Amino acid sequence: MVLIKVAANSRTAGVAGAIAGAIREHSRVDVQAIGATAVNQAAKALSLARQYLVEEEISMVVIPYFVEVEIGKQTRTAVRFTAQIYPSDRLPPDL
Repeated sequence: MVLIKVAANSRTAGVAGAIAGAIREHSRVDVQAIGATAVNQAAKALSLARQYLVEEEISMVVIPYFVEVEIGKQTRTAVRFTAQIYPSDRLPPDL
């Protein structure tokens, strides 16, 4: 499993490129963020990665969920997005 961690100051285009590359190579990637700004950056990067992949006729679906992570000796709640290839023939025609 590929895990990309996104911070509040992560470059959206750079993260999007990493996501698209992982999807091309592994068909799946997990993207993790902690905090509102980092989650916003992750969501924007996922949207941009989807645009990159659509140009190559690769469809991607994203499933968000919460996970508990240990940082130091503290437990924090992170948002994790699983992105994976989705068969194009199963998408609605307007996507």
